[in-house]
Amino acid sequence: MNHIVDAQKLRKPIPAELLSALRELVGERLSTTQAMREHHGRDESSYDPMLPDAVVFAHSTEEVAAIVKLCVAHRVPLIPYGTGTSLEGHVLALQGGITVDLSQMSKVLAVNPEDLTATVQAGVTRKQLNQEIKDTGLFFPIDPGADASIGGMASTRASGTNAVRYGTMRENTLALTVVTAEGRIIKTGTRAKKSSAGYDLTRVYVGSEGTLGVVTEVTVRIYPQPEAISAAVCSFPSVGDAVTTVIQAIQVGVPLARVEFLDANGVKAINAHDKLNLPEKPLLLFEFHGSENGVKEQAELVQELANDNNALGFEWATKPEERSRLWAARHNAYFALLQLRPGSRAIATDCCVPISRLAECILDTKADCEANNIIYSIIGHVGDGNFHVQMMIDPNDPADIARAEGVNERMVTRAIAMDGTCTGEHGVGLHKMDFLIQEHGDGAIDVMRAIKHALDPNNIMNPGKVVRW
Repeated sequence: MNHIVDAQKLRKPIPAELLSALRELVGERLSTTQAMREHHGRDESSYDPMLPDAVVFAHSTEEVAAIVKLCVAHRVPLIPYGTGTSLEGHVLALQGGITVDLSQMSKVLAVNPEDLTATVQAGVTRKQLNQEIKDTGLFFPIDPGADASIGGMASTRASGTNAVRYGTMRENTLALTVVTAEGRIIKTGTRAKKSSAGYDLTRVYVGSEGTLGVVTEVTVRIYPQPEAISAAVCSFPSVGDAVTTVIQAIQVGVPLARVEFLDANGVKAINAHDKLNLPEKPLLLFEFHGSENGVKEQAELVQELANDNNALGFEWATKPEERSRLWAARHNAYFALLQLRPGSRAIATDCCVPISRLAECILDTKADCEANNIIYSIIGHVGDGNFHVQMMIDPNDPADIARAEGVNERMVTRAIAMDGTCTGEHGVGLHKMDFLIQEHGDGAIDVMRAIKHALDPNNIMNPGKVVRW
């Protein structure tokens, strides 16, 4: 982590005239209190807090542009902030500077049911969007677990439990409004379903993690709510049996809406946290969307495949309250797992591999955790080859941290060797920077660095993340 130490050496005192200009612009929406800075100087990663010098709550794209221009004039770093739920150190103020909190930019600007699109300000959360469009019979499917902001989800190229059926933010973001690193306001994309017009700037900014500009508005795809939804849980004697069932279901064309894997440790944790009584064995949690007959046929076919792979039971959850309870438990898994080791912090990491290599990668990672006496759980969006490892560590024990980081490094190296990626959905942030080089090679990283230099010539946009300057 030498790059973190090196970047922190670049921290400089913030000019008083910048704070004065910002206060004149936004008034009481500028805060320099310790509590506010601490809140914005941490995320859900295992890193110690890195505090900004001040926090500004923006209300409009034009206001963000004015803030950026002030930061450019004083060469002060700027970090966009949504809800702070990222996992790889994305929002930490590595070099200090100004955090721009977009949470108060929370208007749904337009819903176009006929075109299946919605345009929102960056601070709108996924739950808020779904609440506002539910009466249209439509929904926004991207579900990373946390109630993340849409702007943050676009910036990290988020996905989640529905990605196997509906794709990720990459496929579901049609257009953006972006404030560039020089304070210009640009539009990328349109509401049309496709375009061949020029460079695809939308895809440049989706996944850029705030290092190239500030996303202030997002146009997303929305989908008809399915006529019928059915969920099922199924336990297996081994990880291999569970993953093989998923592979076979995909290969025969079952349009799974969701399929989540939890290892025995994960099931144990959510049983205790959410008062469930699931068998403490490797488990798959399925959801099927479609017509009444279609959902029934999909589930029956998956049940046959599960039985062929030694399933220990296939239980239906057809009532909405039953489904909600199961998915709430799945989404609470991160916090449930922390209770396996009271006082611990989590090193949460992910990777993604071709689905044919998934069982092998999970089993090797599981064996590595156990060989190093790490309290852990493996949970995955196994329908698209993505899995997460959460390792509970003593934050005051360097040896404990080093063991967990060693497991993480070997897992990522293994995934890349399988023609996979160092991160399926967490993003790069601070934690995955070295792995990005390993995955893409120096030539591709040089191209990424050239884009960073061209679009952020003063290196003020979330500096020290994704690629080194």
